[in-house]
Amino acid sequence: MKKTITEFDFVNEFTAIRPNNFTREALFALFDWFEQLEDDTGKETEFDPIAICCDFTEYDSLESVKEEYDSIETIKDLQDNTTVIEIPKTEKLIIQNF
Repeated sequence: MKKTITEFDFVNEFTAIRPNNFTREALFALFDWFEQLEDDTGKETEFDPIAICCDFTEYDSLESVKEEYDSIETIKDLQDNTTVIEIPKTEKLIIQNF
């Protein structure tokens, strides 16, 4: 049994379940990324907010990422190591934890 999750559902359910993990802008970017992933792979993604929180982290900027990962100097370094989702109209990034 599956349920289709719209962008509205994704943001609202995530906010209700895990309100402090991602900003609203980040949730919109994550939803778009998952939608694109499904289009690219042809496979549906299970909506699991807890797993998403474990797998992805939002950062205020590349500088914030560099504070946690000594091996990262540039956005290219980061992209070579993991998935990077840029949040439009901000310096914020979401990365898949590595």
